Amino acid sequence: MVNIQRSFSSEQAGVLYLVATPIGNLDDITVRCLETLRSVDVIACEDTRQTRKLLNHFHIDKRTVSYHEHNKEASGNGLLQWLAEGKQIALVSDAGLPAISDPGADLVRDATAAGYPVIPVPGANAGLTALIASGLPTDRFVFCGFMGRENKERREELERLKKYQETLIFYEAPHRIDKTLVAIRDAWGNRRAVLARELTKRYEEFVRGTLDELIEWLREGEARGEFCLIVEGYTGPLEEEEEDLWWQELSVTQHVDQYCEQGLSKKDAIKQAADDRGVSKRDVYNEYHREQDED
Repeated sequence: MVNIQRSFSSEQAGVLYLVATPIGNLDDITVRCLETLRSVDVIACEDTRQTRKLLNHFHIDKRTVSYHEHNKEASGNGLLQWLAEGKQIALVSDAGLPAISDPGADLVRDATAAGYPVIPVPGANAGLTALIASGLPTDRFVFCGFMGRENKERREELERLKKYQETLIFYEAPHRIDKTLVAIRDAWGNRRAVLARELTKRYEEFVRGTLDELIEWLREGEARGEFCLIVEGYTGPLEEEEEDLWWQELSVTQHVDQYCEQGLSKKDAIKQAADDRGVSKRDVYNEYHREQDED
């Protein structure tokens, strides 16, 4: 059964608000975000100390509770119980949009499954902020978040993403950024890329170049702050195109016979050739016998 959530009055009880917070410059917070934080019963935070700085700056006095990766099960159950009691809850992360690369996605899943309204209150996002200033294509992109920490996991992930043509967006911590750049370069080659750090802050910095150049730049200085890494998508031939090359110069008869020589029956060879060419089996069958008759 589908789950339909329609617009409703802000007076309705038992609501989870997903409230964006600034990623650096506090002036980036929206009026609606401030109004929401002032109106709810409780604010669930990735780090209550970090959120308290934001609330104090804007003179907001609200109860805060901790909700993060290490307590999400117990804390999430408590938040769902408060929703059941009719409380209005704002979920925030330390910076940017909640539920992006943090456990907020789990709470949203559980809240929507239980039928509680979930209202996004949009604002700043580090990945998109870095993307639009990167100079790389923005018409299509894939958000990848943080890479796996284990070498095997990281290799498998990079292999899966290798042929994506979209611009790719990663988050990375300063103590892992060099290793991540090397892993991407080794797996994908020396693509164009951009490192963005200290976004919207006084020392905001964009470093544009090839992966090799970014690796060299990092090794000449000290990596500080959280990084957004924007990497050019795959620009080589698609796998399908590579696979197509072997039969494109063959006639239909030669194409079918090639599969027969590999051990397929005539019927299966015709079916496989039809799949390769994107036509019906009947078309290949008729063309195959026409060519043989001509011979």
